[in-house]
Amino acid sequence: MNKAGFSGKPQNSSNDFGDDIPVAVRDTPDAAPKIWLQPRIWLFGGVAGFILLSLISGLLYFVTAPKKTADSQPLPATSAPTTPNPTAANNSSDTVLGHFPYPEAPESELITISANRGFRMRKAAAQKFQEMVAAARRSGVILVPISGFRSVKGQEQLFFAVGAQRNQTPAQRAALSAPPGHSEHHTGYAVDVGDGSVPATNLQTNFDNTKAYQWLQANAPRFGFEMSFPKDNAQGVSYEPWHWRFVGDRNSLEMFYKARNLKPAKVP
Repeated sequence: MNKAGFSGKPQNSSNDFGDDIPVAVRDTPDAAPKIWLQPRIWLFGGVAGFILLSLISGLLYFVTAPKKTADSQPLPATSAPTTPNPTAANNSSDTVLGHFPYPEAPESELITISANRGFRMRKAAAQKFQEMVAAARRSGVILVPISGFRSVKGQEQLFFAVGAQRNQTPAQRAALSAPPGHSEHHTGYAVDVGDGSVPATNLQTNFDNTKAYQWLQANAPRFGFEMSFPKDNAQGVSYEPWHWRFVGDRNSLEMFYKARNLKPAKVP
């Protein structure tokens, strides 16, 4: 055996794989992995350790992460608010024979509009009505109030008692007078108007031939008044050229127009 090593090959053989490894280590099988396999063990061990650490971290997050409660859940998207269907409102059970329900004006809101007959309206409406009467007078027209605020109790008498006297069914009576609880007169915003120069036309359809009516048609909007029941009105109420209502402030406007299927009128 060659004294240079136990393998029988010269130490300086250039084609020997083990030439870069010391002889003592190369000829000792148990020691070889510690030298040239150790880096590979570190590499595989590092990868395995990283994978194991990742698995442990994921498990810990799953166990310890806060659960989503009702308070932590994202708020659901809310839909846009819906607008009430005005047509449905017209068909509601509150409507009686084509008439809408109206609240009775509180006594504290009512003031007299005619000293001699005691007719009353709400303060805002009364003030504008008196201004309108004064303006008409300056034009030579005499506007006379025939009726103003009317209580629900008073409307019962007008609807049922007069209907019985005239032998009218409720539907027939409703064409001429609102059922109790459904009269615009309850609100304190409605007024029946006559021509002081032609009293025979009071509460008659031929009131529309008077100067008072013609003046109202041309000027009433300036004071916040409009005719409630023109010819062929949607409610089916008989034509009443003498019946006018105040819509000149927010409360009156909402009371008469809210939830109704009415469209804006075209400007002439």
